[in-house]
Amino acid sequence: MINMNWEKVLDLLETGELRAAEPVDGDWRVNTEVKAAILEAFKAGKNIEYSGIYEGFVDKHNLPARQFTTQQGVRMVPGGSSVRRGAFVAKGVIIMPPAYINTGAYVDEGSMIDSHALVGSCAQVGKNVHVSAAVQLGGVLEPIGQKPVIVEDNCFLGAGSILVEGIRICEGAVIAPGTILSKAVAVYDCVNNKVLPKGSPIPPNAVVIPGTRPINNSWAEEMGLKASCPLIIKYRDKNSDASLELEDALR
Repeated sequence: MINMNWEKVLDLLETGELRAAEPVDGDWRVNTEVKAAILEAFKAGKNIEYSGIYEGFVDKHNLPARQFTTQQGVRMVPGGSSVRRGAFVAKGVIIMPPAYINTGAYVDEGSMIDSHALVGSCAQVGKNVHVSAAVQLGGVLEPIGQKPVIVEDNCFLGAGSILVEGIRICEGAVIAPGTILSKAVAVYDCVNNKVLPKGSPIPPNAVVIPGTRPINNSWAEEMGLKASCPLIIKYRDKNSDASLELEDALR
């Protein structure tokens, strides 16, 4: 990537040849050069008025919304969705309106991005992931060394769940509707009777639901106050797999 300009980086991001983050030896590594190039693209961009299909919109001249063809194998249903320049969307992905996939994001084969879902800048979504309605995958460009949100293969993200601050969801995990995951809040594993350190990856095949815990403060206890926290209540089995199968007929 040495001496590669931001235009070439955006082109390679769209083909999937470059990624803002990539798996390495069981972990994920941030490609800081890619993120730096995206920032350069924003700095180089000038606001323009788009015409034609984008009538009335104003944005950076060099980061327009992408347009797809049938040859690319992406199904983007009409109705207000947008995939920005520099985002990769693989064959077999379905995008339901309105949804938004930002620059530097990566969405792998067979995944569904449902209505009102956000795939933030540089977020990484694996194969056969169901990103349900109103799910928010936070984006991150700065600091350039910070990991983006990572969702590995075969995960299910329930409606309205929020993933931010570079949280990683390991393969096969299920995030229940309304669950909020960030590095600031510990996850309680009720199966293995332990508290995961803040910022730890959600383990493979974990089923995570929103929960609460008492606040260790006499006044809070007197007032009956509790803090919200994610709970792992089980790990996926055949029954949960059957209930989470994507409808092939819809594809």
